[in-house]
Amino acid sequence: MDEYRLTGEIIDVKGECSAGHKKGEEIDLTIFSSEKTARGIDLCPFFLHNIFPYLCTFQCGGSFPWEKEENIKVVVCPDRINTVTMRIERTKVDS
Repeated sequence: MDEYRLTGEIIDVKGECSAGHKKGEEIDLTIFSSEKTARGIDLCPFFLHNIFPYLCTFQCGGSFPWEKEENIKVVVCPDRINTVTMRIERTKVDS
């Protein structure tokens, strides 16, 4: 199976994020290390809960055919008052 690195960039914050995320922040969203062990992700737990299926799909080589770019997914946190928007990008790791 191919190995991927997942990165998230906060591209917009409307209001004030209760977890402290700021526009321009970059977050490592890779689920598995190169040894295939699970790792922690420094992201609001409510946001992580919402995007986890997307991360699993990207990490395991899947895609979202309706997206304009194969390795990009834009997601929005569940807080509709203080909304955080993040761009997830998948990059293949050379082995």
